[in-house]
Amino acid sequence: MTATLIWILVALLAIGLYLSWTAGRLDRLHARIDAARAALDAQLLRRASVAQEVATSGILDPAASIVLYEAAHAARQAEEEQREVAESELSQALRAVFADPRQVEVVREAPGGDEAARELPGAVRRVPMARRFHNDAVGAARRLREHRKVRWFRLAGHAPFPMAFEMDDEPPAALADRAA
Repeated sequence: MTATLIWILVALLAIGLYLSWTAGRLDRLHARIDAARAALDAQLLRRASVAQEVATSGILDPAASIVLYEAAHAARQAEEEQREVAESELSQALRAVFADPRQVEVVREAPGGDEAARELPGAVRRVPMARRFHNDAVGAARRLREHRKVRWFRLAGHAPFPMAFEMDDEPPAALADRAA
C-alpha cells in the first residue's frame, strides 16, 4: 500500500513538473512575441519616418512626394486595427514611387539625398525580416497553445491568443537591389 502511494506521488510530481515546464515555455514564447512585436514596430516606424523624410525633402517630384508622404503619415498615425492595411499601403506607395531604378539615382544625386538613398533601402529591407521573426514566434506559441494539455490545464492563463502581423512588405525592386 505504501509503495503504491509513493509511486502515485512520484507520478503526480512528474506530471506537475512537466506542466510547470510547459507553462514556463509558453511564458517565454509570449515574452519572445512581445520583444519581436516591439522590434517590428520600431522597424515599421523607421521605414515610415525615412519615407516621410524623403517625401518632404523636395528631392522627388510633387506627385510622388504627396503619395509617399500621405502613405507614410497614415502608417505612422494608424490605429492598431488598421495598422496592417496602412503599412501595406506604404509598401505599395514605395513600389509606385521607386518603380523606376533611375528614381533612386535622382534621390542620390540631389543635395542631401545620398544619406536618404542609404537609409531607405535598409529600412525597407528590415521590415520583412522583423515581420518574419514576429510571425515565427506567433506560430510557435499557437502550436503550443493548441495542445490539449495546455487547454485542459489552462496553462496560457489569461494571455490573449497571439495574432500574426500580415501585410504587404515586398520592397521595390530598385531599393531591394540596393539593400543587398
